[in-house]
Amino acid sequence: MATEPENQSLTRRHRQVLKVLARAPPRGRDVNALLTLGFKLETMADLVRSGLATVRVVTVEERGVKIEVACLRITDAGWRAIAV
Repeated sequence: MATEPENQSLTRRHRQVLKVLARAPPRGRDVNALLTLGFKLETMADLVRSGLATVRVVTVEERGVKIEVACLRITDAGWRAIAV
């Protein structure tokens, strides 16, 4: 059985990332876009490890060129963490 992450351990930056993800499209937010906003990979990894976000690699085609993009998406536990 999965346990709920402890919301008290979330930093201000963790909450900021979760709020950005809450406004993201259904597929999530591109990790590179989050880096551009000043968020660190370590912060994103913390959220994934704690079950508050998931990461998925999607293939995007632009002008006939396919690239793989890592997208971060908020989970139900992430929604509950920012609802407090």
